[in-house]
Amino acid sequence: MTIVLEVGNLDGLISLMFALMFGPAILLFIIAIIFNVKNKKKTAKIFWILGVVYLIISFGICGSLMMN
Repeated sequence: MTIVLEVGNLDGLISLMFALMFGPAILLFIIAIIFNVKNKKKTAKIFWILGVVYLIISFGICGSLMMN
């Protein structure tokens, strides 16, 4: 049995951080596109703003964690 996260191998941690950085933002953008197609412009705009804000915050938090 192998250990996924050993002290010398941090590939799993890096991929998890990238998934946390981009995953929810991409999901919010997809939801915004779906609402935009259904002509619910106000709801789509809210999801666009949520996606951008999440992306900016995640770049700041996860980016600062990866730089250390």
